[in-house]
Amino acid sequence: MSDSLPLLLRAARGESVERPPVWMMRQAGRYMKVYRDLRDRHPSFRERSENPDLSYDISMQPFEAFQPDGVILFSDILTPLPGMGIDFDIVESKGPLIQDPIKSLAQVEALRPLQPEESMPFVGEVLSRLRESVGNKAAVLGFVGAPWTLGAYVVEGKSSKNYAVIKAMAFQQPELLHRLLDHFAESIATYLRYQIDSGAQVVQMFDSWAGQLSPLDYDTFAAPYQKKVVDLVKATHPDTPMILYISGSAGVLERMSQTGVDIISLDWTVDMAEGCARLPKHMGVQGNVDPGLLFGTPEAIRDRIDDTVRKARGRRHILNLGHGILPGTPEENGRAFFEAGKTVMDRIGTAG
Repeated sequence: MSDSLPLLLRAARGESVERPPVWMMRQAGRYMKVYRDLRDRHPSFRERSENPDLSYDISMQPFEAFQPDGVILFSDILTPLPGMGIDFDIVESKGPLIQDPIKSLAQVEALRPLQPEESMPFVGEVLSRLRESVGNKAAVLGFVGAPWTLGAYVVEGKSSKNYAVIKAMAFQQPELLHRLLDHFAESIATYLRYQIDSGAQVVQMFDSWAGQLSPLDYDTFAAPYQKKVVDLVKATHPDTPMILYISGSAGVLERMSQTGVDIISLDWTVDMAEGCARLPKHMGVQGNVDPGLLFGTPEAIRDRIDDTVRKARGRRHILNLGHGILPGTPEENGRAFFEAGKTVMDRIGTAG
């Protein structure tokens, strides 16, 4: 029976649900003391995300503490890169570092097609264990980075403030960049299929840095490759809901809706009502409480959740933050977010 499935999965599929499901991007991580304690014992991020026992434990930490409606794999968007021949590290307080940034056609041609069951068996193991552990109490979420954002990391070699290096490639060597992005699209689709086959019930694609593109360049370098990923996954897994998130997406919302995804995740710079008005009625929305609000009072968090849910009424809606929860957020405020999200219909009612 459909109503025995997890609430988040039912909502993502567009079924009528009793309340919007709630989870948080980066819900497993630094704001939780239990995570910080584990990090002290295992300081390497790649160990934490690639050791299946550690990744599983971290993925489950927020579920055990707060019972969100979604449990997301603890991993990173760069995790598939070594399987393609690109090594990386993640340095605490500095972020990702690519050992050998891609600058040439020879490097792109040397990339390997991704075979996740061989290069990342730990991902499949963790997803399977999460499904077994949470049953129908929560949906298991998988995720990937989109081609443009992966490209930005591997061309820049690290995080960037202005993305000048990859934009220089885009405008000086567009054929080279398109070859790279196409390789990533094929590989990421393969990776998503593997996640779904391993237990992910809903998947989210992060094109975190596509908001740094002009709308015209989004149409050239980001959207076609988002769409290719979606088309390839939908060809084999048509019933798995797909979410697309872009940070700073206000300028390209309508364009995001043309990629074939089921749900658009809004950041907090767009009013929920205005975001809904700009998207086709059939599209779901996710979001979009400002993560900074979680430094405020439980009353402020509750009031903002109520406002967000009211404005999304009538839409397929998954309650979330507009980006990841921030380090230093009081853990009790994370709890307040989940509790207010689960009881929102008691406050705003079902009418109107």
